[in-house]
Amino acid sequence: MNYGQFCPIAKANEILGEKWTFLIVRELVMGGRRFNELQRGLGDISPALLTKRLKTLEEDGLVARRRIPGQRGHEYWPTQACTELTPVLVELGKWGLQWARHNVLDSDLDPELLMLYLERSIDPGKLVGDRSVIRFQFKDLDKQKEYWLLVQAQNVDLCITDPGRDVDVYFCSTLRVMHDCWMGDRTFRDAIRTGDLLAEGEPALLRNVTEWLRPSIFAEAPRAPMPSAA
Repeated sequence: MNYGQFCPIAKANEILGEKWTFLIVRELVMGGRRFNELQRGLGDISPALLTKRLKTLEEDGLVARRRIPGQRGHEYWPTQACTELTPVLVELGKWGLQWARHNVLDSDLDPELLMLYLERSIDPGKLVGDRSVIRFQFKDLDKQKEYWLLVQAQNVDLCITDPGRDVDVYFCSTLRVMHDCWMGDRTFRDAIRTGDLLAEGEPALLRNVTEWLRPSIFAEAPRAPMPSAA
């Protein structure tokens, strides 16, 4: 893509304007390093297209590819040029909340992506003890209704089958309600009060949910009123 203009916005868009590229950069700066980790955060992208985009980003100096020691495959590390896009991504996300939030359809609410973000949002240091299990149940899903986050020491892992351990905190809601609580569109306290969210477990953990389950970085971002048609 070449716009034939000296404008720095045009030159930046020559690198970043391809479909999926900004989202790949998002995953890189959020800590995705291996191919399957990046693909998990991107959902519908094909492996072939992800490979192509990563190669282009490497050629443009935004990604450094490193072989995994003692293993097959590579890791993808963001360069300084890539990490310096972080404030751009944050501002773009704030703009999206302000002016494009009404475009979030129910079909956009991907449980796998939401669980990835919830997994990344857990702060093990704010939980009690060195092992915790948090169970999520989405009552509006037809197939995969339950997910478990297993926290051990500083590691957080996602399970889609019952790990067979005692659950410390249990959440039950629709996908939309959990999305809205984590994104900051409403509070956990309000969702529990109205009955939209059932939360059970250790009282000490339920009193400070947002301390160990950190909200989205956009939770405090301003939001324009939703259009009446939405």
